[in-house]
Amino acid sequence: MLEPSSQTPDYLISPITTPVPPSPPPPPTKPNQFLSLISNRPSLRVTSEFDSDSRVFFHKVSCKLFDDLAKLKLSFVNNVKREISGSLLALTSKHLSIHYDPEEQNALIKTSFDVGPKLQFKAAHDVKAKRGEVAMVANVADPGYAVEVSSPVPYIGLPKATIRFPTGEVTLEEREDEEVPRKLLINGILKGPILNGVGAAHYTDEELRLRYSYKDESLSFIPSISLPSNAVSFAFKRRFSPSDKLSYWYNFDSNGWSAVYKHTYDKDFKFKAGYDS
Repeated sequence: MLEPSSQTPDYLISPITTPVPPSPPPPPTKPNQFLSLISNRPSLRVTSEFDSDSRVFFHKVSCKLFDDLAKLKLSFVNNVKREISGSLLALTSKHLSIHYDPEEQNALIKTSFDVGPKLQFKAAHDVKAKRGEVAMVANVADPGYAVEVSSPVPYIGLPKATIRFPTGEVTLEEREDEEVPRKLLINGILKGPILNGVGAAHYTDEELRLRYSYKDESLSFIPSISLPSNAVSFAFKRRFSPSDKLSYWYNFDSNGWSAVYKHTYDKDFKFKAGYDS
């Protein structure tokens, strides 16, 4: 007698099926950069100052546009009679800036761009005066060595040349006076470390100004003297805390002085009060 087999017949075994792989997710869509620049709402920054002597308010409203590629700024003066004057509209970017005066209906246009690895072109144009200036800046050596040659438009006289180096600059310029038809002027700035601070000498229009600046985390002291007028002045700044700062300036020649106290509540709100003699 045959015993029944313990194996399952082949027709009762379910066939092995290969799992179907899931369909790949659709590729992510790239956001439109132009639409994202337009849709981002710029944040406004408002600054207001009050002058108790002239009883006027100085207002500044600015915002950054196109993902910080440009900045729009509006400034104007408002008196107690709510009359607005001195308005100025400015649009600035890395290579172009336009300053428009609505009252004068005039615009000042400036542009700058690189024309080579170490060569830069700059130009400025006053629309109403129909005058301007063009300049070429060459970085002859690193770091801090450059030569700039600029000329007014329309062309008048020789171009102005400026030589810059790490410790200052020297400018050669031809100027016309009533007494002397044309003369060559030499102006310059020389600065360097001295007595734990920075000393600077400014020579402009035959006047020499010596200035010393000392600054640390909580204190700034800046005395200066002008020769040959012997006019002496000094500035003093004291930071009491990260949010409180006092600035004081005094001129010994005119006995004029000013004091300003500034308190910072947060990055969006600052309070400033001062007096100017």
